[in-house]
Amino acid sequence: MPKTSLLYGKTIGIIGGGQLGRMMATTARHMGYRLIVLDPTPDCPAAQLADHHIIADYDDLEAIKQLRAVSDVVTYEFENIDLEAARYLEKEGVLPQGAKSLEITQDREKEKQAMIDSRQPVSPFQIVDSEQALSEAVEAIGLPAVVKTCRGGYDGKGQVKVKTHADLAAVKRLLKESGRLIYEAFVSFDCEISVVFTRSVEGDMCYFPIGENVHRDHILHTTTVPANVPETVQVKAKQAAKEIAETIGVVGTFTLELFVKGQDIYVNELAPRPHNSGHYTIEACNVSQFEQHIRAIVGLPLLPVYFHGASQMINLLGDNLDQYFKHPELLTDVHIHMYGKDEIKVKRKVGHLTVVAESTEALERKLANLHKKTM
Repeated sequence: MPKTSLLYGKTIGIIGGGQLGRMMATTARHMGYRLIVLDPTPDCPAAQLADHHIIADYDDLEAIKQLRAVSDVVTYEFENIDLEAARYLEKEGVLPQGAKSLEITQDREKEKQAMIDSRQPVSPFQIVDSEQALSEAVEAIGLPAVVKTCRGGYDGKGQVKVKTHADLAAVKRLLKESGRLIYEAFVSFDCEISVVFTRSVEGDMCYFPIGENVHRDHILHTTTVPANVPETVQVKAKQAAKEIAETIGVVGTFTLELFVKGQDIYVNELAPRPHNSGHYTIEACNVSQFEQHIRAIVGLPLLPVYFHGASQMINLLGDNLDQYFKHPELLTDVHIHMYGKDEIKVKRKVGHLTVVAESTEALERKLANLHKKTM
């Protein structure tokens, strides 16, 4: 056990009070830790499980200093926290994940460069900061393409798919709003996968089984494990995760999202935290992505990962919630997670379901029975 291990009774500060923070908090509670959450929203999901809630904006340095004063270690539930705050906490020695992962993943230009620095395959791209640069990117990369803001944006926000030259009008509007975009060639992929892994301060890494993701309206709908991809693809994906983790110096749970085409992979996005596509690990593995994350940041050894056989995670949004809960007798084989959000809205993630089975065939039977009655 590392000399810096923080055992039960110590206090973990979490920046961000959404569902990821809530699931971190649930795990930390089981492990005996005290919890302080910093989030601007009263009664946010994570704060419902915390000892104390600092209600403040993420860039409020006085609030960050208050969090540091009462925390033995600090983590975050999403990447768009204030970089100056992260650097302060790193300098104070209470942010094992450091600020570098945040700096890289907050900016898609830096993120792509990190992929290139670690020698990973990516789709052709150019950075666009003017209409002239946009014209040059269209000429060099062609159509179709996907254009995203370099900073911010998630679940399809800040993103335009360019199929024809007529779509460039929307890109120009987005450029005017944000000032800098990334123009990427559209990859005609077979499927999308996620590699969720945890890396300790000492550099030890544990991988969770690779999940296959299906999106609806740019929002993750399901993650199915194991992914239906060749073993060669799984090896390449895990190797990509290892090389990126070592390049960036990852600590904690981290996620790579990738496109798969045949035997080839293309690294798409990085997330320096537990991820929606890793929620299946709570029931389908002997250790969840959240427990591994807590173990990494407090200095406990990571556990070897064992998988129960097959699983699917289904996101619950405001618009599909009733579909599953109008027949509660059908939820016999379903694990239910609700996030405690104050308002249910269309396209807003409010919970998830997880189905676990001993094999892919058994999983398909359970899912067929569930969908037969809920669709």
